[in-house]
Amino acid sequence: MAYVITPACTKDELCVEACPVDCIHPKKDEDGFEATPQLFINPGECIDCGACVPVCPASAIYSVDDLPADQAASATANAAHYGN
Repeated sequence: MAYVITPACTKDELCVEACPVDCIHPKKDEDGFEATPQLFINPGECIDCGACVPVCPASAIYSVDDLPADQAASATANAAHYGN
């Protein structure tokens, strides 16, 4: 897992637009978007480019290596969203 989205996510999809490999879900046109509290990065598809980080207005995306200790549960939630 290279990057993690935390609960500060506003689901504005700017990260989705910046991602060159389309690994951030769910998107507005996908099932479950409304019920899901935030977006998640697919750890198996992410190419570790970091394009999503600077475009996030909520500063909700972290490199897993820079994830604050109080946000550690976000890595678990991200992996669980993709069944890992």
